[in-house]
Amino acid sequence: MLEYTGERIIPKMMKMTNGMLLEHVARYYFSTYYAKGRVLDIACGVGYGAHMLATTTTCTEIIGVDLSDETIRYANAHYAHPLISFHQGDGLNHPFLLSLGTFDTIVSFETIEHIAKDTTFVQHLHSILSPGGTLIMSTPFGQGRGMPTLEPFHVHQLTKTEFKSMFWSFSTTELFVQRGMCIEPERKGVHYPIGVIVCKK
Repeated sequence: MLEYTGERIIPKMMKMTNGMLLEHVARYYFSTYYAKGRVLDIACGVGYGAHMLATTTTCTEIIGVDLSDETIRYANAHYAHPLISFHQGDGLNHPFLLSLGTFDTIVSFETIEHIAKDTTFVQHLHSILSPGGTLIMSTPFGQGRGMPTLEPFHVHQLTKTEFKSMFWSFSTTELFVQRGMCIEPERKGVHYPIGVIVCKK
């Protein structure tokens, strides 16, 4: 049995009103407006988001990748779908990512705060995104790179400026912000704890 932690989202072990679950589902729902063609869900967790994309979009193939072998086993057992294949792998392993081929859409939610080499990770994803493809990524805002965070599983939490500056290699970027289930363009005077960026190669 896969163990539930405060970081890992396992819908079948959580109340449907759980705020963290609803925030994660909202990000995948947001991505359905952009997802097309061949899709990579990097740091896919237990696979519920990949399954959501497979059942609500016209994507032709979805590859889910997670660092945890145990999590991938759970994904295959609970969220299998003809369009989806799940793989254990490290997003910092560039040869591994290259072996997966290229993608029209890449989603990666609540990932880079766990990675010290976050800029390298973003550039790896850029390299496997097809020309004109879309990257959708989210992260919680915090005190900045190298600064302490109250979240025990986070390496750091970027500032909004740091987050936006990571995507210099993309042709266009559009920053959205999230508060609860609401993802929208930033409004003055409103505190948003999470950023969601949409980048075009």
